[in-house]
Amino acid sequence: MHDVIASIRDFAKNHFTHAKYSHDWEHTERVYRLCMHIGRIEGADLDVLAIAAYLHDIGRAIQDTSKGTLCHAEHGARIAADILKEYSIPAEKRENIIHCIVSHRYRNSHHPETLEARVLFDADKLDAIGAVGIARAYLFAGEVGAVLHNPDMDPHTAKPYSRDDTGYREYMVKLSKIKDRMLTSEGRHMALERHAFMEEFFSRFLKEIEGQL
Repeated sequence: MHDVIASIRDFAKNHFTHAKYSHDWEHTERVYRLCMHIGRIEGADLDVLAIAAYLHDIGRAIQDTSKGTLCHAEHGARIAADILKEYSIPAEKRENIIHCIVSHRYRNSHHPETLEARVLFDADKLDAIGAVGIARAYLFAGEVGAVLHNPDMDPHTAKPYSRDDTGYREYMVKLSKIKDRMLTSEGRHMALERHAFMEEFFSRFLKEIEGQL
């Protein structure tokens, strides 16, 4: 299985040649490492997890191009289904990999049903919070042309992929809620520490914006 995973990794990496930095190949590699960490603790199938982690964001470009109107998880699952046919992977594992990919997105109607899908979901969300998560939120804001901060805009009514899609908006509408969405024991444990760091950061951020510090 090692050669199969290596081949699929190379296939997936080629999809990120022109990726935006907030969802680049380095994000995929971090998610892979988190999957391996959580998967070992939770007793998941690490081969399924490795392949799912490498393929989970291969549909991201289509979502960015559509400015969020298309789902990268669903698109990526279709790409994965085609490529996995070329490998001698047992049908049950192949179906699990595709399920992991289609159900990993935060804003999604597909719920992670298998242990491996829950691990991938948690790993992907962990990379969206904490210090790395804050950095990625501001990377994404820069990519869509958002301002640093807009105190006059309600984060919950601001339009995504607009000048008001700030790092703080991402924190308020999504990142601050992630710790309560985790699906594994180890994922929940790791999310609590990362969440606490974000709370401290954004509390200071708002004070500095107002010139209080």
